[in-house]
Amino acid sequence: MEFLYEGTIINQTLHKKQPMYIKRLYLEDLPIIEHVQETVIESLSEKESLQPLSTEEFLFILNERGVMVGAFAEDQLIGFRALLVPEIDREHLGYDIGLAEEEFPKVIYQEISAVLPEYRGNRLQQTLAEVVMKELPLLKEQFRYVCCTVAPMNIPSLKDKFSQHMYIKALKRKYNNMERYIFMKDLKDPPLRFTDYISVKLDDFDKQRKLLEEGYVGLGFQLVGGFYELQFAKPIL
Repeated sequence: MEFLYEGTIINQTLHKKQPMYIKRLYLEDLPIIEHVQETVIESLSEKESLQPLSTEEFLFILNERGVMVGAFAEDQLIGFRALLVPEIDREHLGYDIGLAEEEFPKVIYQEISAVLPEYRGNRLQQTLAEVVMKELPLLKEQFRYVCCTVAPMNIPSLKDKFSQHMYIKALKRKYNNMERYIFMKDLKDPPLRFTDYISVKLDDFDKQRKLLEEGYVGLGFQLVGGFYELQFAKPIL
């Protein structure tokens, strides 16, 4: 068995350090993948903060339309992360971020990531992101843009995306009319430089939309006076 990563992780319930490894997941892993997803959803106080995948969507990824990696502690799946090669349809995120349609085949999605409650607080989401992105060049297609959606109040996912140097390109209603940030990262162009920094409260969607329409992007966030604020800036083109 080929491990993509080996290390240790702390079980926060048992207060115990355990060996941990990450490997690719395949069709035969589907039952344990779905079990972890169900456990994670049950643990969430805000269920709408996570958009779960259906069995069909997991099968789509595992049948060579993406890649999925899983973290194991004592041979139990404790978390997973997926990249999805999306179908080009009316819901494609390329429309949301203003790409030309001929660029859509170069887009890959960072799909769901899930970590069991007792293993949170170990930066496992970020570790899984680093590992799964290293698998990207092994896919048949060549991709330039990484996109994903995040619920505005999903603080761990916001931290995760900003830590990968992704930025908010749009704020749209998706998945049955729920607010979602559309994150993107261009893997080809060098990092952007920015000007005109502005902070906006996390729940001020009207001001955020106005800034995004004016060409600003969301770069990060911070806790100010007990409330989260997003930082926006204009790319220097």
